[in-house]
Amino acid sequence: MRIEIICTGDEVLTGQTVNTNFSYMSQRLGDFGLSVRWGTTVGDDRETLLNAFREAGARADAVIVNGGLGPTVDDLSQEIAARAAGVDLVLSQDWLTRMETYFQKRSRVMPPNNRKQAMLPAGAEVLDNPVGTACGFALDIGKARFFFTPGVPRELRRMLEEQIIPRLLARSGVATAIRLKRFHSYGLGESHVDTLLSGIEAMVPDGSVKLGFRAHYPQLETKLTVRGADKGELERKLAPVEAEVRKRIGNFILAEDDQTLEGVILAVGDAAGLRGASPAAHTPAYAAEIARAARSRTGATHVLAVLIDLDDGADRIDFGATIDIAIATEDGAVTRRSRILGGREWVRLGAIEMGMDCLRRHLQGLPVDERIDFEKV
Repeated sequence: MRIEIICTGDEVLTGQTVNTNFSYMSQRLGDFGLSVRWGTTVGDDRETLLNAFREAGARADAVIVNGGLGPTVDDLSQEIAARAAGVDLVLSQDWLTRMETYFQKRSRVMPPNNRKQAMLPAGAEVLDNPVGTACGFALDIGKARFFFTPGVPRELRRMLEEQIIPRLLARSGVATAIRLKRFHSYGLGESHVDTLLSGIEAMVPDGSVKLGFRAHYPQLETKLTVRGADKGELERKLAPVEAEVRKRIGNFILAEDDQTLEGVILAVGDAAGLRGASPAAHTPAYAAEIARAARSRTGATHVLAVLIDLDDGADRIDFGATIDIAIATEDGAVTRRSRILGGREWVRLGAIEMGMDCLRRHLQGLPVDERIDFEKV
């Protein structure tokens, strides 16, 4: 399958925004044996975009377009996609209702220009975006199937994983199942690990196991992509290779798959009884207790504690969390409690920023208990 990625936006074309979305998409597609043949970057110009869509539709089997799905005048993807496909733009009442509900839950009125995000080319297939308001969609232009995605990285990544990769695998005609196993290590460089794992692919003679790496300082991700007829065959092929990787890299491996270093440390702390009260007991007082204890043990003048109590349920745009913040000094501790609405990644980033802003306010002699609610706009 010949795949092209088109990234749109003046800020990407001029280098004002570093295009990490392209590298992520290309690497992630490669994890599933889907190689990218072309990469194109186009500014916010109607005729240039139209030509790029038409050229890609003539040479590729599948095209992923990233960006241009927002509510502003320079977001052109829906309009140009419709022109390239020779169809009209039509209102998706379902997506419009979803956006209106999103704003209503936040006691806000949806700006009129957001309606633009629910205008899609006639006949387009909707690609769900559970953590944003930009509606993804797919349609045919020329001989290629186009997949239009939002530019916000966390929204793009979710759509790529759940909506696009399964469709590409189905279109590729590959009948085999695929499994990706990841090891996260610290303290070894990519070339060193490559040497340590020399010959690892040959453990499965049919060539269905591929080794790859992705460096994201200060960690290294080692990837095993395994193909098989079904889940059982995948596990049989992977098990000895997985064991050999652990044997060769040893205790340099700090986490696997979706684990993070922070999560592993907290899990070990829980098992050793180092965290005290149960995490379910999140309160401002508990945050203050943690901050005071950390200050006592470290001798720091200021300690910031940020506790995140995630809501139950799926990671969607209406997801949320309760945030307890405490700042401990020699004079005592100040606390605040707030709510953040949005997907898990938005909650994590918002909680960190909220905590840092509270620390800034405290250092400047300002109150930290004023209302500060973060939400995805």
